[in-house]
Amino acid sequence: MSVESEVSQDGKKLTIAIKGRFDFTSHQHFRDAYERFYKVPETYVVDLKEATYMDSSALGMLLLLRDHAGGDDAEIQVVNGNSDVRKILAISNFDKLFDIN
Repeated sequence: MSVESEVSQDGKKLTIAIKGRFDFTSHQHFRDAYERFYKVPETYVVDLKEATYMDSSALGMLLLLRDHAGGDDAEIQVVNGNSDVRKILAISNFDKLFDIN
């Protein structure tokens, strides 16, 4: 498991890439990925291209990110999830809270 973050040059977009299992063991790394920036980005992208697994604690972490980013006004994209991850997000109705691609 690893969590990598990259901010765009203009500071408006933060991309967080999850590799391996997205579960409770990645909680602190995931929080650090977005809390360590002084300037709050306008857009957050959570890239799940290399995520192999996602559990309910990962869903909770996405909700914490949403709260941090401004709640209902937050612009968060969850991208590149495999079919299993997309199914979990759909069953949990996260498509109502996040832009899922």
